[in-house]
Amino acid sequence: MPTNLPAGPHHLSSLIDIQPGSVVSRMLVKTKGGNVTCFAFDEGEGLSEHTTPFDALIIAVEGESTIRIADVEHVVTPGDIIHLPAAIPHTVEPRTPFKMLLIMLKDPA
Repeated sequence: MPTNLPAGPHHLSSLIDIQPGSVVSRMLVKTKGGNVTCFAFDEGEGLSEHTTPFDALIIAVEGESTIRIADVEHVVTPGDIIHLPAAIPHTVEPRTPFKMLLIMLKDPA
C-alpha cells in the first residue's frame, strides 16, 4: 500500500473499514512534518493511555468516542475535532464502532 494517498478526492468514511474485534489503521500521508492516519475501531476496542512527543489532532468521522486527555473526558461525534497536546496522557475509548482521522504534527527540524 502506498505511503501517500493518490491525488484527487476521497471520502473519509470509505478509506478504512471497521473489522470485528479490531483496531485498524491506514496511513494516508507521511512526511518529515507529520503524518495523517485513518483509524477504525470496533465497539469495545480502543487505545489505552499513552503519550506522544508531538501535538496531534483527531477528527471524528463516524460513530462516537470518549477521548480522555489528562483525566478529562470529551465525547466526540462525526465532524468534531480535538487537540491532543504533546506529552499529555490520552486515551481513545469508542462508545460505538468509530472511525477517526489522526493528524500528527511533527517539528521537521
